Amino acid sequence: MAWSLEGTYFESCNCDTACPCLFLSTPTEGECTALVGWHIEEGSDEGVSLSGLNVALAVRSPGNMATTQWTVAVYVDERATEAQNASLMKIFGGQGGGHPARLAGHIGEIVGVRSVPIDYSIDGGKHVLKIPGIADVAIEQVSGQGGGPVTIEGHPLCIAPGFAATVAKSSKLSFTDHGMAWNLSDKTGVFSPFAYQSEQ
Repeated sequence: MAWSLEGTYFESCNCDTACPCLFLSTPTEGECTALVGWHIEEGSDEGVSLSGLNVALAVRSPGNMATTQWTVAVYVDERATEAQNASLMKIFGGQGGGHPARLAGHIGEIVGVRSVPIDYSIDGGKHVLKIPGIADVAIEQVSGQGGGPVTIEGHPLCIAPGFAATVAKSSKLSFTDHGMAWNLSDKTGVFSPFAYQSEQ
């Protein structure tokens, strides 16, 4: 069961900046609709390399994300082999333990799993994720004092524990699949490195 992943993650949702869900508060719109993406720079699971692959989740939470169960659609990089796909589903589905298992504990329903082309690009403080015909998301770092990044540390609802989240704003957040659809802009986003591993 030994596995480890590290890379970059980002998310964008329908909340105003900065998202109150990070602090276990109610979403600004009453519910939260989000797209979360991971780019694995280096990773392996029992000898299976996972480096260079991408994973994405579309998430709908009908209220406070800490106290309601999420509806989720899962998207796995179509470049993954059968063995790589199985590893990614095990890890991000929570069966492999570690922090992804804690995140999976919030999921009440998985409405679908698709193997799709996922284009994840990073250019400085800009993160873009595209799934043809399904999702198109772009966020860019918010400038703070002196033009530097605005960061949040120690937030309790955390996708990437141990790393400060850089606050961003979306220029585009569109998603359509499994009866869920949203088309937004000028909403919140965050990104950071992430590092997950199986619990020894």
